[in-house]
Amino acid sequence: MDYSNQVDNEGFSIINNVFTENEIENLISLIENKTANNQESSTFRKSQDLFAIRQFHKEIPETLPVIFNKKLQEIIENIFGEGFFITKSIYFDKPEKSNWFVAYHQDLTISVDQKIEIENFENWTVKQNQFAVQPPTEILENNFTIRIHIDKTTKDNGALKVINNSHSKGILRIENLDFENEKETICEVEKGGIMIMKPLLFHASNKTTNNERRRVIHIEFSKQQLPNGLEWSEKTVLN
Repeated sequence: MDYSNQVDNEGFSIINNVFTENEIENLISLIENKTANNQESSTFRKSQDLFAIRQFHKEIPETLPVIFNKKLQEIIENIFGEGFFITKSIYFDKPEKSNWFVAYHQDLTISVDQKIEIENFENWTVKQNQFAVQPPTEILENNFTIRIHIDKTTKDNGALKVINNSHSKGILRIENLDFENEKETICEVEKGGIMIMKPLLFHASNKTTNNERRRVIHIEFSKQQLPNGLEWSEKTVLN
């Protein structure tokens, strides 16, 4: 399959069998070792509906050699080319009985190291000393996200729903999408598979209904220099 065309045209692609059973077990072991010993970190968020680790690649850097195996590196290079670096990562663990759901949205913000007033950088927020801002549309259009699936993900345990090709419409309010004429896809992914998506793709997630856990590593990428001395706060260049 031409995954590059699919990402360009639909805004996403699903590729299974990127990680072996052993690689997934290795990732689980590294995550569980870290979380067992460190529940107090400000980057850890825990509730009955969700456990999340922000700045995942910095909290558990030992996972990076496993994540960026030969297969994933080739996929990134074949679809997007060279020169990309990590700008953000989050680990999500949606428990078996989670009622947590996420409404349709686009990923419009990036994490940066400080607040600098720059033209077309808008909607600044700060949480736990982490600055986020909505950059110009062209920055978002050139970034991409990879979601690594630690568990088999289906419509019954919160697989992402997306609106095909909605990434091509720029930044939109959800009420301006004509749902009657849009195609919606439920993105079911096998354990060890990945989903690639563009930030401006409208996506959502339902509650879990089948008592099955859903763990995902969400990693965002860019190769763009930010203006006026602004820096990506989580930037990590891969060797």
